[in-house]
Amino acid sequence: MWQHTVTGGAPGMAPAPAAAPAEAVAPARAAAPEGAAPPAEDDGYTPTQRNLPVLGPDAAQPTPTLVDVPSPAAPDGEPRGPLYVVGDVHGYLDELRAALLAAGLVDAEGHWAAGTARLWFLGDFTDRGPDGVGVIDLVMQLSAEAAAAGGYCKALLGNHELLIIGARRFGDTPVDSGAGTASFQAAWLLNGGQHGDMERLQDHHLQWMTRLDAMTLEDDHLLLHSDTTAYLDYGDTIGAVNDAITEALERRDPDETWELFRKFTKRFAFRDDDGPQVAGQMLATYGGRQVVHGHSPIPYLTGEAHTSDDAAAEGEGPKITGPHVYADRLAIAMDGGVTMAGKLLVSRLPLED
Repeated sequence: MWQHTVTGGAPGMAPAPAAAPAEAVAPARAAAPEGAAPPAEDDGYTPTQRNLPVLGPDAAQPTPTLVDVPSPAAPDGEPRGPLYVVGDVHGYLDELRAALLAAGLVDAEGHWAAGTARLWFLGDFTDRGPDGVGVIDLVMQLSAEAAAAGGYCKALLGNHELLIIGARRFGDTPVDSGAGTASFQAAWLLNGGQHGDMERLQDHHLQWMTRLDAMTLEDDHLLLHSDTTAYLDYGDTIGAVNDAITEALERRDPDETWELFRKFTKRFAFRDDDGPQVAGQMLATYGGRQVVHGHSPIPYLTGEAHTSDDAAAEGEGPKITGPHVYADRLAIAMDGGVTMAGKLLVSRLPLED
């Protein structure tokens, strides 16, 4: 597999009610009653409970040059470096730096310090938090630094990447949402779009996002962004899915891009009684022994979210201690709910029992 990276850039438990997610954008509505399942219109919920300032545009930076760096192959007989995954970041750059430092993946200045380790981000770099573009810059920087050290840092495409790509490319162009006329611009703002990110977003950021894979297989772990079966609509192999989604984005059609966003906004496929069967179908199709995903915050998967609103409002978020293993141990959720004052998760796989 080839990893797209950059050179020359600046561094930067009671189950919840089983309400099915709806479409990505809905008309204005009343707030859900306390204790209800998370609203699922946009990308399934409407956090953030943090109310941090939006950063303004930075000074002009040199534009990095995208290059293709082959993933290093371990010499015969030598083990590959340890595997780490990162859940949804959503613009929380300071929390990301702290979590990577605590895991030993970066040094105090935020540079790669993990040698031959392998690091995968599960998508959703922007929106809701204060510095989504800074997060993208850091991931691009670490991709180059890790490759130079014999490891690698890669990223998957999340639904919020699809959202900000669409907002930048198509703006207020009407799209058929299936529930009335909508636009990417409206959906992006509804889902925590930050004006500072849009002002700082450059062509090389867009190019990098559109070339991200949607799924991958690492050490018997099937890595995805969304806990949805929508991947099955695009192919029955990992390569076919990745190619189909990349080609769809390259066609720059607003309705086709919207359909991608709508499908990968779906969630909770592995949560309910048939979750192990659904996760097993995904694994039988694409390989691996466990699905590892972001997208759905752990507090919603465990049912904790509706009990923690008051605490989160006081800066005391859900008590997230690590990834959530569920669906008869066939699925691992990595979104610790950083937008809900939860925790930004960086974890080594396989998880210790």
